Amino acid sequence: MQLLLIDRLTWVRFVGVLKALSASEVGGRAIALFALLILMLFVISGLNVVNSYVGRDFMTAIANRNMAGFIWQAKIYIGVFAASTAVAVLSRFTEESLGLLWREWHTRQLVTRYLADRTYYRMKETGQVENLDERIADDVRALTVTTLSFVLMLLNGIITVVAFSGVMWSISPLLFGVAIVYAICGTLMSIVLGRRLVGLDSRQMDKEANLRATLIHVRENAESIALSHREERLQFLLLRRIRELADNFRRIIAVNRNLGFFTTGYNYLILIIPALVVAPLFIDGEIEFGVIAQSAMAFAQLVGAFSLIVSQFQSISSFTAVVSRLGSLWEGIEDARSSEVLGLEVVKEDECMAYEHVTLKSAENDTLLINDLSVSIPCGTRLLVVGPSEAAKVALFRATAGIWETGGGRILRPSLEKIFFLPERPYLPPGTLRHVLLRSDREGATADDQIIATLRVLNVESVLTRIGGLDVEQDDWASILSLGEQQLLAFTCLLLAAPRFAFLDRPSTALTPEQVDHILKVLSNQSITYIVVGEDGEIIRNYDAVLELAINGGWSWNPVHEGQVIGAGGNSSKEE
Repeated sequence: MQLLLIDRLTWVRFVGVLKALSASEVGGRAIALFALLILMLFVISGLNVVNSYVGRDFMTAIANRNMAGFIWQAKIYIGVFAASTAVAVLSRFTEESLGLLWREWHTRQLVTRYLADRTYYRMKETGQVENLDERIADDVRALTVTTLSFVLMLLNGIITVVAFSGVMWSISPLLFGVAIVYAICGTLMSIVLGRRLVGLDSRQMDKEANLRATLIHVRENAESIALSHREERLQFLLLRRIRELADNFRRIIAVNRNLGFFTTGYNYLILIIPALVVAPLFIDGEIEFGVIAQSAMAFAQLVGAFSLIVSQFQSISSFTAVVSRLGSLWEGIEDARSSEVLGLEVVKEDECMAYEHVTLKSAENDTLLINDLSVSIPCGTRLLVVGPSEAAKVALFRATAGIWETGGGRILRPSLEKIFFLPERPYLPPGTLRHVLLRSDREGATADDQIIATLRVLNVESVLTRIGGLDVEQDDWASILSLGEQQLLAFTCLLLAAPRFAFLDRPSTALTPEQVDHILKVLSNQSITYIVVGEDGEIIRNYDAVLELAINGGWSWNPVHEGQVIGAGGNSSKEE
């Protein structure tokens, strides 16, 4: 069976998710909704059985030209149909409500785990799982909806078998045996014809996601693409994505065609087989005419219950692919969360920053970047990090932030609430300017006047007028602000957060030397100790020491003397 193609560990995780849902804060409501669904299944099945007998008597009344019986049975027929309709609609509503409840809870769990402890960053670096956004958004939706649908179909099938087996056996034991054999043969044939669909459906989801990701890349980088005239390259890439998507989908269509020939014929035969078996009994006068209609309904219900794999094979293959993809996502998140940086330890220390025998290596080729770095940076010591090795400076910045995983030694630094890391390219999340400038724990504690005053200190107050105020939603800050303005807003956020330490990665990339000089003076005035990754030629009057990183992993610590500058190769000299 296709469902067995999913490995045992994935099923264990899947069952674990169900157990976690039942034990969660919404578990009681979920269990109540599921119990209500089971009750409705029994009611619907009972109404179907009643309907088969009413239909039998209705057709018999017609065959006997019994007008009184016909009218009476017609009224009962309409009543049963009305009750069945009401229960079916309420059952669907309950199923969708339970599906939404499960999806919301499951998505919240995944998003929380994905964003905790920088799991998202580790997963991006390893590349273990592709198209994470689609798996969290679309696959969770498909899982919750399809799982409920299959569970209800399975339970309904079991109830139907129990309810209609007696009816079928009372009509014809032979027809009962034919129904079982017919369903078993149909199930085996469907598996043989459609077993390739699981792998094809999984690949199709990835190829659809790859196409969307490339289109999003074009939208988000429209200006850069237009200026660099890279349309031809992107068109080639998009057309290749479309070709791969279409080729895989053609294979799916071919399998569905072969499967469709069988399932369509299989469903048509369900209409005639009961008549072939039962009609001779009517001709011989052993049964009434209405029994033929009843046998057709009972046969269809029974075969349908036994033939879930035949009737739902394409949905089952898609469901199997979704479970497998989500299994990979669960595994990737667990691996990322449980992974530890062996040898490189980050310890919280609020009063100073220090590196104790820190050695950092390249993750790609194990090249030595920094060898046995041991320095202490007391609170108030302003440090400039320079040197010809860009990789070493990037590694030190990321290792201090806790996102470099190759190396050894000990890094002592304040907690993330008391140290602020500012990357070379600023990140401004979607939302209002207030959300951009304030950490979530300070939004209610920071007055508008303080925000505006800080913007004024950094000469970026004009942004307020341009975007319409502090509380106007923006989705794409890069389309409104220059890179320098974005960096100034990031520094505004730093000043409003008021950390004890700030680690800045090459601020001069987006800002002028005068702007950087002004910002560093503001940081000093607010008693914020800063470490700056800089470039050759930096004026170092705003620093107390210089850490020079050499190409071969070597390093040196040099106190700053008034008037020095950093020249090529990280060597210091007197400022002219």
